Amino acid sequence: MDPMIGFDANASQSEALATLLTQLMETYSVSDEEGPLTDEVETFLKAQPHLTVRRHGDTLVASTDLGRPSRVILAGHLDTVPVIDNFPPKWLEPGDPAIRPEVAEAHPHDRVMWGRGATDMKSSDAAMLYLAATLTEPRVDLTYVFYDHEEVAAEKNGLRKVVEAHPDWIQGDFAIIGEPTNCGIEGGCNGTMRFDVIVHGVAAHSARAWMGENAIHKAAPILTKLAAYEPSDVEVDGLTYREGLNATLISGGNGTNVIPDECRIHVNYRFAPDKTLAEAKALMMGADAGAELGNGEHTATGGFFAGYGIEMKDESPSARPGLTDPLAASLVELVRERTGREPLAKLGWTDVARFASLGIPAVNLGAGDPLLAHKHDEQLPASDLMLMADLLADWLG
Repeated sequence: MDPMIGFDANASQSEALATLLTQLMETYSVSDEEGPLTDEVETFLKAQPHLTVRRHGDTLVASTDLGRPSRVILAGHLDTVPVIDNFPPKWLEPGDPAIRPEVAEAHPHDRVMWGRGATDMKSSDAAMLYLAATLTEPRVDLTYVFYDHEEVAAEKNGLRKVVEAHPDWIQGDFAIIGEPTNCGIEGGCNGTMRFDVIVHGVAAHSARAWMGENAIHKAAPILTKLAAYEPSDVEVDGLTYREGLNATLISGGNGTNVIPDECRIHVNYRFAPDKTLAEAKALMMGADAGAELGNGEHTATGGFFAGYGIEMKDESPSARPGLTDPLAASLVELVRERTGREPLAKLGWTDVARFASLGIPAVNLGAGDPLLAHKHDEQLPASDLMLMADLLADWLG
């Protein structure tokens, strides 16, 4: 049986890229179900004689060993968020009404790939796979990382697991994460933490409510504080990041005629890279609250939620832009020359933070509009795919 992923050696660059993207898109890979796609990508990478390919779980690491003075890591995740009536994918021809107006206006003559993962981030994966096969004499050594479980909780992240199990596989002087950026550079990223704010009450029959304490009612001041919160713009190394603090879930009560004895408000704090994870946590719950992942409820000793119960659910550090690194600076200059785009701040969390924690400067650079990531009509113009591949090929080769 022929491998599913591959392209004709005589194909043009545009044909090869379109073929690879189609193949990636047609393989279902929602988080927890990346295995079949990882298998196919592994087969493709092992067919490239200049690469050494290693696998840990559903994460692949493929490297050159050419003795170059520096090493660049190109990383992309293979999983997607759940499908919303947008699988299987399809190519839309120019003029198709399913092409979003802003995409059609900016790329009037382009075919457009439509479907889950088109921007986040199988287009960048396709460009990286093309380079993995064709860029045999780069000016730097290269490590390609295709990993699983990026779109879910940090504990499942395949890149994290490889870094912990095989730190020698993930070494380099600079890294590029292929998150969608419209082929511009987005530096650093906000950090993120998620936690429950817990209010306790006393259960009672609702006919005799005065015998209890209504935990849902007692949660009202928390919601009032959150509604009054004004996001901060924070400048870090010349880029402006916007913070956010929001309730994203609320739960409480266990019966329609029972006064609830507990209410939980799930909060997501997105913090700028001027703060460490510990500093961000102190702002929310005090420096010595003791709330850590997996250790249950603790009382906030200070900060925004002082006096309330806190149970940590997820946390990931921020990353500073790192654009003063020589490799980063040269990439910034190339992107500026080709596109006219200046670097922007990455407002969401990405795995640049993971590389930053390893002391490896990293940026986000990928095909596709980040504002279309996770949308039901996620789509990518073909020229973005070409631009992504050309930028990296010229910079690396």
